[in-house]
Amino acid sequence: AEVAEWLGLVHFMDAMMLMTVAEYVEPTSDENVTVTDTEFSNVSVRLYLPRKAPEGLRRAVVFFHGGGWCLGQAGMKPYDHLARWTSNRLNAVVVSVDYRLAPRYRFPVQFEDAYSVTKFFLQSSVLSRYGVDPARVCVAGDSAGGNLAAAVAQQLLEDPEVKTKLKAQALIYPALQTLDLDLPSYRDNAEKPILPKWLMVRFWSEYFTSDPALREAMASNGHVPPESGHLFQLVNWSSLLPEEMKRGHAYAGPRAGGAELARRFPGFLDARAAPLLVPDTRLRRLPRTYVLTCQHDVLRDDGLMYVGRLRAAGVPVTHHHAWDAFHGSVLFVSGFAELAVGHRLSNNYIEWLDDNL
Repeated sequence: AEVAEWLGLVHFMDAMMLMTVAEYVEPTSDENVTVTDTEFSNVSVRLYLPRKAPEGLRRAVVFFHGGGWCLGQAGMKPYDHLARWTSNRLNAVVVSVDYRLAPRYRFPVQFEDAYSVTKFFLQSSVLSRYGVDPARVCVAGDSAGGNLAAAVAQQLLEDPEVKTKLKAQALIYPALQTLDLDLPSYRDNAEKPILPKWLMVRFWSEYFTSDPALREAMASNGHVPPESGHLFQLVNWSSLLPEEMKRGHAYAGPRAGGAELARRFPGFLDARAAPLLVPDTRLRRLPRTYVLTCQHDVLRDDGLMYVGRLRAAGVPVTHHHAWDAFHGSVLFVSGFAELAVGHRLSNNYIEWLDDNL
C-alpha cells in the first residue's frame, strides 16, 4: 500500500481496502440466524435476527466494526462470524453498521452514521418491530468501532429526542483520545505487528484529512495548540494509568503545536472523535461498561485511562486485560486465521453481554 501510494497509483487506504474486499462474505442465513443487508436511516447495516423463539422480548446489540475509520465492513468474515455468534448465543438482534469510510468521508461522517443508526433503532416503533426489549439494548465495537460506540453512548445522553436508554456499552480495545500519541503503550508497542504506532497515527490523521501536515505533527506529538492544553489533564497517563503500566516510563507532556492545524482540522479536539475528552460530569450517567484491553497494543492505555475515569465517576465497569493478546485478537476466530486467544476473548465478550444485557 505504501509503495502504491508513493508511486501515485492509489491512495494508501484504498490499497489497504483490498484486505476488506478479500474477506467479504454475502449475507447468508443459517439454521440459527436470519441475515439480511438493509438500511437504517439511510445507512447500510447487516441485520441478524435469531430464529429461536424468544421467551419474551429479545436483547439487542448495535455493533460498529473497526478498521481505523478507513477500512472494514460488517460483511467481513470475522465480523459476520462474531455477529451471528452473538445473535445465536444471546438469542439477540444484532445490528452491524456499515458506516461510511475515510478517505472519501471525513469526521464527523462516521460518527453521524453510527449515531443515526442507533437513534433510529432506539425508536419504540422499530424496537417493537423486531421484538426488542427497550431496557436491554447495548452498543459495542472494536478499535475504531469501540471509539464510535463510546462516542454514541455519550451523545445519546445529551439528546432529548431519545427516550430509550442504553443498558450497556462494550468497548473492545477502543481508540479514545487524539491528544497524546506518546503514551507508554505507544512506546512499548511502537513496532508491534497488526497496529504499529505509525499506522495508528495514519488512521487518526486520515479520519480528519489526508494533509500530511497533521500526520507529521501527530507523529511527533506536537499537534495540540497551547490554548487547548487544559485538555491534557483528561488524558494525563501519569495519574490515570495503573502503576504496573507506568514502570520504566517518565511522563513528558505533549509539546504544544501551532493553532493552524486545530483551526483547519478541529475534529481532533472534538469529544465525538475522542471520547476521553468529556468532563467527569458527563461520564457519570453512562451505562454499565465492558472494556477489553490487550497488553501488546498501542491503544492499551486509552482503554485503561477510560476504565479509571469511568470507575471514578461511579460507572459500573468490567475490565478484562489480556496480557497475552494483541490488537485485533478478537477477529482471529474466522477468516484471517483461527487462534485460541481470539476464541477466548470473543467468548469473554459474549459472556459479559449474556450476564449484563
